[in-house]
Amino acid sequence: MALADPTRRQIIQSLANGETAFGDIADQFEMSRPAVSQHLKVLREAGLVAVRRDAQRRIYRVEASGLREVDEWLEKVRRFWDGRLDDLERVLQEKN
Repeated sequence: MALADPTRRQIIQSLANGETAFGDIADQFEMSRPAVSQHLKVLREAGLVAVRRDAQRRIYRVEASGLREVDEWLEKVRRFWDGRLDDLERVLQEKN
């Protein structure tokens, strides 16, 4: 999953503030620009960010539809675990 990597999560968090040029994104990290570019490629291919050209610059932004898909998946996971954890709590309370 594209968001499993902490660098990519940090990129998404940074882009939540608005569109950002590649250079400004890359300056946030102590890694090579090609490495940052690779992270952005993974996020683009996952549909989580979009890019547009502005003369020589590449401008990135969060892709809302991709984040909606992540949110829907997380909601399913939450419902699954909330029910299981509630069941566990009941069992533990019954034993006391």
